Amino acid sequence: MDHISQASWPALGFALVALAAVGLLSIFITLHLIAPKPRSVLPSEKVYLTSSTSGEPVQTTAPCWFDRWFAERRVSEERAHLVDPRDVPDSGATIDPAEVRLTVVLPAYNEATRILPTLEEAITYLDANFGRPSATTSDKNKPLVSPTAPRRRTRNPPSEALSGYEIIIVDDGSKDSTVDVCLEFAHKQDLHDVIRVIKLERNRGKGGAVTHGFRHARGEYVLFADADGATKFSDLGRLIQGCDEVVDGSLRGVAIGSRAHLVGSEAVVKRSALRNFLMRSFHLVLMILTPPATSRLSDTQCGFKLFTRAALPHIVPYMHTEGWIFDIEMLLLAESAPPAPVLGDDGSVIGTSPGIRVAEVPVDWHEVPGSKLSVISDSIKMAIGLAVLRGSWMMGVYRRRLT
Repeated sequence: MDHISQASWPALGFALVALAAVGLLSIFITLHLIAPKPRSVLPSEKVYLTSSTSGEPVQTTAPCWFDRWFAERRVSEERAHLVDPRDVPDSGATIDPAEVRLTVVLPAYNEATRILPTLEEAITYLDANFGRPSATTSDKNKPLVSPTAPRRRTRNPPSEALSGYEIIIVDDGSKDSTVDVCLEFAHKQDLHDVIRVIKLERNRGKGGAVTHGFRHARGEYVLFADADGATKFSDLGRLIQGCDEVVDGSLRGVAIGSRAHLVGSEAVVKRSALRNFLMRSFHLVLMILTPPATSRLSDTQCGFKLFTRAALPHIVPYMHTEGWIFDIEMLLLAESAPPAPVLGDDGSVIGTSPGIRVAEVPVDWHEVPGSKLSVISDSIKMAIGLAVLRGSWMMGVYRRRLT
């Protein structure tokens, strides 16, 4: 009996190892099958519409830093002949220089009845604080809220003379008059070539629309905001300051608006008990499934996030999620970005900063009627999507490599 028992232990161990291997392989194959894969950009989605003095919309090819970056990065990878994707450097290409101080990306799906107040508030604030791109550089037109110089010493800091802004509205396959409403507003406000509307032929989801807009951003800072105006542009100055406080030696930084301080406020208490319960449950799942820096964030889903231009190449090319949890993938990519140098007062490298740091900044927020979020079904989808997203990155289904 002892002989049989001793002989069975190796077999049992082998069986357990084999079972674990089969289980991991099954998970890997399943993730390959169900993990989101963003669709290719269509030719018609590489142009934008803007207003003109004649009142007729003008169609123009949209500038795209991503296309040149992508081509350079592919060449860099092919030359390196790298076998292990983990060894791929994340600096094989450079992003085009900024042309304006700020890009605002507004994803919009059937927002004809809600987007105008957001645009009006945005223009009032941005005109006063950034000036329009056509404005001459004078004391009169100088931005009132000029982004503060990064508190960390950086290489090749952005030009302080850069001013102006652009608003990129990404129409996510709307079936209403969202595009016409935006172009008419741009015409009435003389925002020719300041408001740019990109029409997606088919609905991609909020994440797909934001990522698409980021590819065409010309700003030194890039903000995405919800089209419903739930957050206010008056908080943008605080986001810029927060971003400058965490920026690293390569000018990479992220600042996210947070509603965590509003817990217990009237705006949150008035929401249904079910919605508040699901919100807390999702945050618990988030803490369990995400790495340390992301799990410590109190609010990952607020639609008011700011990125420096230098951070974009470490995030945008590797985005896969096009649904509601795209914010989390952006934050995961920021956390896992390669180290950047930390410079001393004399400009010498004194260390490295792991990943891209994220500042969490309290912002005002209010509920806006007409939300397209289905509380129960979308909450379940988000939890499943988060598990798939995390598993895909952990098991190598997703990776920081293009070839």
